[in-house]
Amino acid sequence: MDIRALGYLRVETTRFEEWRTYALDLLGMVTATGTDDDTLYLRIDDRAHRIAIVRGSADRLQAAGWEVANATALADAARELEAAGVAVKSADAATLAERRVQGLIQFTDPCGNPLEIFWGQAQDHTPLGTPYGNRFVTGDLGLGHVVLPVPDIEEALDFYEGLLGFQLRDSMKLPPQAVPTAKEQRDFHLMHFLSPNRRHHSLGLYPGELPPGIVHFMVELETLDDVGRGLDRMHDAGIPIASTLGRHTNDRMVSFYAQAPGGFQVEYGWDGLIVDPATWVAKEITADSFWGHRWNG
Repeated sequence: MDIRALGYLRVETTRFEEWRTYALDLLGMVTATGTDDDTLYLRIDDRAHRIAIVRGSADRLQAAGWEVANATALADAARELEAAGVAVKSADAATLAERRVQGLIQFTDPCGNPLEIFWGQAQDHTPLGTPYGNRFVTGDLGLGHVVLPVPDIEEALDFYEGLLGFQLRDSMKLPPQAVPTAKEQRDFHLMHFLSPNRRHHSLGLYPGELPPGIVHFMVELETLDDVGRGLDRMHDAGIPIASTLGRHTNDRMVSFYAQAPGGFQVEYGWDGLIVDPATWVAKEITADSFWGHRWNG
């Protein structure tokens, strides 16, 4: 399967106005036009939108959208999923118009996480005009990364690596106390990091449950100053910082984690590792960070 990148995320929320302030005033994203008045569409580059915040009755991930190159690649993906026994739904015209894409299928992973594969997302050719002059790192690397809860970690890894074709980049052992919602308690649990492109990871698989169906998503900024100013804005707004500034061992990202409305986190980072998929060798990561990233609670 020829998935290229994480294209977009859709998040349902009961805290719609909080998200508007959080995304625009703190993360430095830009409002985009859309078809639904109850959805906040957010731009971070030349795509019509990368994140959609949907007013709803729950706080949850509504979809992670993965991009393929064209209609043929989408048809191939649908056939491969169906051959593997995965129920696939083709999007109707209204859904295509709302997502601003040419083609789209919907399905879930083995742990019930909602996924979409699409092609042909519309571009917005107007200047981005972020509020602080901040710029995001996207392009062929995609939106950034998302970490999903997968209580059955082995089945999930087989699905994403074996069926969807993601490349395993690294794995990390987590102590039992780091995964209190694991399906069964063990001496350690494995968390996996994967990607379909040169970004070190576009997907993290967390071996436990989490009610919102998302652990965190990451957006990458072009400069360290962009990250530092974002951290200042979070502090000034009284947003709880889940993890202090630090540099990760696996993707070398310098980042911090802030609580987002709805029970999960956003990672705001800089200087993520770009890899050569042809020569990459998967490894076990034995520490989360070289320095920093002190977790609060």
